[in-house]
Amino acid sequence: MEWTDIRITVPQQYAETAEAIATMVSNGGIYIEDYSDLEQQAWEIAHVDLIEQELLDKPRDIVIVHMYLAPDENPAEVLPLFRERLDAAGVPYTLDTAGVQQEDWQNAWKKYYHAMDIGSRLAIVPGWESYDTDRIRITMDPGLAFGTGTHETTALCLELLDSLVQGGERVLDVGTGSGILAIAALKLGAREADGVDIDPMCVRTAGENAERNGVDGRFRVLVGDLSDKAEGVYDIITANIVAAAILSLAPAVPALMAPGAKFICSGIIDERKDEVLAGLQASGLRPVEIKEKRGWVCILCEKA
Repeated sequence: MEWTDIRITVPQQYAETAEAIATMVSNGGIYIEDYSDLEQQAWEIAHVDLIEQELLDKPRDIVIVHMYLAPDENPAEVLPLFRERLDAAGVPYTLDTAGVQQEDWQNAWKKYYHAMDIGSRLAIVPGWESYDTDRIRITMDPGLAFGTGTHETTALCLELLDSLVQGGERVLDVGTGSGILAIAALKLGAREADGVDIDPMCVRTAGENAERNGVDGRFRVLVGDLSDKAEGVYDIITANIVAAAILSLAPAVPALMAPGAKFICSGIIDERKDEVLAGLQASGLRPVEIKEKRGWVCILCEKA
């Protein structure tokens, strides 16, 4: 079934007027593209500062109001009403339409997620895909949680884990998301892992992925804020989160590190690399390796 996407493009100062007109006219959904305060919104909504360059490049001086008409609605009846009201309000605008296929958005992303080899030992394989390999196979279904292995931040962490885990380690994964890092460490030979996340949905997903990979008996997943659920000391600590959260977490990390332990932190945009490095060093952590990929930075530390 094909819906009609009516797009009204207006200067940013007319955004509220255009949205109000769309709300009055529309019987369906409305979607607003407004990137004028992108960085502030990202932080206020999700407390993140990692924003894809594609979004950062969006124009900041215009707003696009999308209104969706169901297949049984006639755009020819609606468009004149839009034009009449926009003209009456004195709003400069452009108006165009496009067809949109109705789709299961929660599952549509799966078409872009395929098996991949990472490092020298790992293969990340979606649960719905077959993949013949002699590598250590990590079967993942991230659901709506972050962590498929495809994003540079996750891949960089997995590459480091692949080189670090020798067997018998105790692991802490802060901001565990889908659980992919802790599960990979366990499949590589770690003895046990704790995963902590503030989002109960992620904790549930991580637990399901642990069971899917046969490591649920060695993986404890907890709802918590950063490291407040951690107990004792760990041989490897991972934090694939964002720069601000890493800087907040860093002072607590040294006390959680066993002798010779390593701390892997990722999710850092390259513009904040120096800031994070300074914060890690001020917290008693010594960076020993820095890995970078397409604008993302992953830092390996040991206790200073």
